[in-house]
Amino acid sequence: MEIILHLGAHRTATTSFQHYARANVAALAESSVAVWGPEITRDGLLSGVIPACGTRGGAMAQLTRARGRVAQRLERARAEGIARVIVSDENMIGAPRLCLRRSRLYPGIGERMARFAHAFDGRITRAVFSIRGQDAWWASVLAYAVARGHGLPEPGDLDRLVTGGRTWRGVITDLACALPGVEIVILPHEHFASRPEARLAQMTGLSGARREARVWLGRAPDLAALRRVVALRGGDPTRLPGGTGRWHPFDRYQRAALKDAYADDLFWLAAGAEGLARLAEETGPDQAGTHPPAAQMQRGQGHDIEARHLA
Repeated sequence: MEIILHLGAHRTATTSFQHYARANVAALAESSVAVWGPEITRDGLLSGVIPACGTRGGAMAQLTRARGRVAQRLERARAEGIARVIVSDENMIGAPRLCLRRSRLYPGIGERMARFAHAFDGRITRAVFSIRGQDAWWASVLAYAVARGHGLPEPGDLDRLVTGGRTWRGVITDLACALPGVEIVILPHEHFASRPEARLAQMTGLSGARREARVWLGRAPDLAALRRVVALRGGDPTRLPGGTGRWHPFDRYQRAALKDAYADDLFWLAAGAEGLARLAEETGPDQAGTHPPAAQMQRGQGHDIEARHLA
């Protein structure tokens, strides 16, 4: 049985993919594929993988119980004829609020994923992870956080997000260290966000399931919605720009620095990522794993890619 982890990241159309998978559950089952989304993973299955305070037993006891639950569910799936299980839950890698608090991309991903590797008894075959231009990713995270009660960022907060020094390369390196021997596939959000069927193909090689493939869920709130939310809780909505559309909290210099960081990430991935991960190609699974020569992936190419990003 193949065990494939779909790890997010947050704000990269993970909710849309999970909706798509639920809509195509019958078609996937015909191909011996099962998708365990948040409705399964957050209903007790993975409880204790990350130890919870105030829960009976120590961290290792909690992890051992979680490992047992996972093994039982996998055995039931195998008995039902399932050959591939996709576990899709972006919270496995941590929460965006921690990224904001620490001003860094997923600072705890290595330790967390080492525990999940143990919970799945070392049987994980592939991990799929989406990345997104940092200026767009942080903007989307901030908009979502403000809509849920987080305060508007101060200039110093934005500076720390830009200068934190943590790029996707660091995140992927930590992920590879936590999952030795596991194939790690990186999907650029700008290419795959609106095409969950292409994301599924990269995970499994399957194609054809199209139902609900263009449903777009979990969008970041726009400026008008953010101004309403801030005003309703007694804040000052004039701190947000006027007009409509997406909120861009960074100034042009900050955006340029974040775009350069993403271009460096893409260059590193296109050059082979030191053997740690495979950059999925936009053209689909038939050409996945065939990287363009590094000379063709010039610094700054990521700017053109990012320009097509989705909220």
